[in-house]
Amino acid sequence: MSAEIINLRMARKQKSRQDKDKAAEDNRRKFGRSKAERDAARQRREDLETKLEGHRLEGAKPPDEDLDV
Repeated sequence: MSAEIINLRMARKQKSRQDKDKAAEDNRRKFGRSKAERDAARQRREDLETKLEGHRLEGAKPPDEDLDV
């Protein structure tokens, strides 16, 4: 029974690469969105804002401006 010889420097580098890959995968999952997803979200937000503005009454003040404290 002979033990397998391990180069500690190479093992440390391999572990470091695996840790970096895992961190990169986690970040892609958390923050990564494709350009198409970002554009779709922007378009959806703009459509909602336009619809909201279309329902706003002329000359009406937003609720936070009515308060004179």
